[in-house]
Amino acid sequence: MTEQIAHLYAIGCLGIVFFELALIAGAPLGAWTQGGRHAGRLPLTGRAVAAVSIPILIFQALAIINAAGFPLGWPLWTGWAAFGVSGVSCVLNAITPSAAERALWFPVTLVMAGLAGYVMVMTRAAVM
Repeated sequence: MTEQIAHLYAIGCLGIVFFELALIAGAPLGAWTQGGRHAGRLPLTGRAVAAVSIPILIFQALAIINAAGFPLGWPLWTGWAAFGVSGVSCVLNAITPSAAERALWFPVTLVMAGLAGYVMVMTRAAVM
């Protein structure tokens, strides 16, 4: 079951990657991200932030999949790092001034942090 939970986490990361790609392409989704400071398209700096988040999301997905048993050869701490980033993202989305962003991304990031946490706790239990 841990492997399936890790795959759900990776699918969630992939969904967010597609959202970030839409932002980079100029989709008018600024109210749903980065504090909702830009109602339409993000400025270039906002698009750069979206671009930076893509490799981070890919790292997170691979780290959790690796922790669940897929043999990437990564150290286990990478899964804990991915879980930590998920937790921080959840907190930031809970306190964002944008109501739209909070309504969409807080539940998504809460579930994602829960998935990552489950994988890491089960991985730790299997090691002990």
